[in-house]
Amino acid sequence: MDRQRVALLGSTGSIGVQTLDIVRENSSLFEVTTLTAHRNWQLLASQAIEFGVDSVVIADERYYNELSDALAAYPIKVYAGDEAVAQVAAGDNVDVVVNALVGYAGLLPTVAAIKKSKKIALANKETLVVAGEVVMKLAEQYRAPILPIDSEHSAIFQCLVGERSPLRRLIITCSGGSLRDLPIEALKDVTPEQALKHPQWSMGAKITIDSSTLVNKGFEVIEAAWLFGLNADKISVIQHPQSIVHSMVEFEDGSIKAQLGTPDMHMPISYALMFPQRAVRNEHFSFAQNPTLTFAEVDRVKYPALDIAYNCLRAGGTAACTMNGANEVAVAAFLGHKCGYLDIVRSIEYALDKAQFVKSPTLEDYAAADCESRRLACEYLKINE
Repeated sequence: MDRQRVALLGSTGSIGVQTLDIVRENSSLFEVTTLTAHRNWQLLASQAIEFGVDSVVIADERYYNELSDALAAYPIKVYAGDEAVAQVAAGDNVDVVVNALVGYAGLLPTVAAIKKSKKIALANKETLVVAGEVVMKLAEQYRAPILPIDSEHSAIFQCLVGERSPLRRLIITCSGGSLRDLPIEALKDVTPEQALKHPQWSMGAKITIDSSTLVNKGFEVIEAAWLFGLNADKISVIQHPQSIVHSMVEFEDGSIKAQLGTPDMHMPISYALMFPQRAVRNEHFSFAQNPTLTFAEVDRVKYPALDIAYNCLRAGGTAACTMNGANEVAVAAFLGHKCGYLDIVRSIEYALDKAQFVKSPTLEDYAAADCESRRLACEYLKINE
């Protein structure tokens, strides 16, 4: 059997590095042809040499010369810029695109790959948060399968395989993030260093902050709605601090299927790459070592971002795109010590209140909404992006 040719977008981030672990373990099944990164040209060069790729892209054009010099002795094409990321995702030497990019930057490469009928292994939830309606229609039109990498959506997908009966609801689990045990009164003084200490998951900085505000969970609700064709009322969120039950599906007969496992992204990555097969991995879960699984309702007062995301899902149009753009600006500002923790959600609320709303947007409308939301967040925070 021919090896699947993989374009890995965002190879130097947490999901990208773990994807390459899966490729190393299954070198007879996968061949990496393309790698991209935002600005970590040193690691990108090292990965490119190890996997003997055809091409690399550094999205931040300032680092093109360093990357080009590092790979001068190798027959590897070097490109730079966001447009180049989309172009390589649609390349003829690619069968499957693993989109591990962060934020809005993941949208256009996904669209480019879909239009070439590539298989999409999607970790970039913002693709569907921002433009789910357009993206899912394109995926159907071009018969491009989208397989989720997010642990929650992978869990739901696994629970639904082989099912033909109608479901009652999806139950997305939520760890509560790094600040779950902190009283609401203390949130105003939270530092980036505090918020980055997730008790279960090892993730990139932005998604760790998004996890702490539950913006990430809200985005997962929106992503699930588009992936599985459900409205907001059929998706619920439950807090589960142990992060062992990754999500559940309740059927109309009252039965519930759940997918369990350790908090490790290698499994959902390998499942997306190898579906309908499963990888053989040296991973063993011990119930004896994890004897207690607890669940609780989410505190919607402490975590207002969850209801904001539900409202954006119900509104449709450019609402979720506006939420995402404002959040990206505010999280970057918080990580850069330019605003307080509570300003993240306040920036989102400000942008949603002020932004123009388009009910039936095109890709161009989404781009305009993204720009406007970033400007409004900067306006609220009194910063330059």
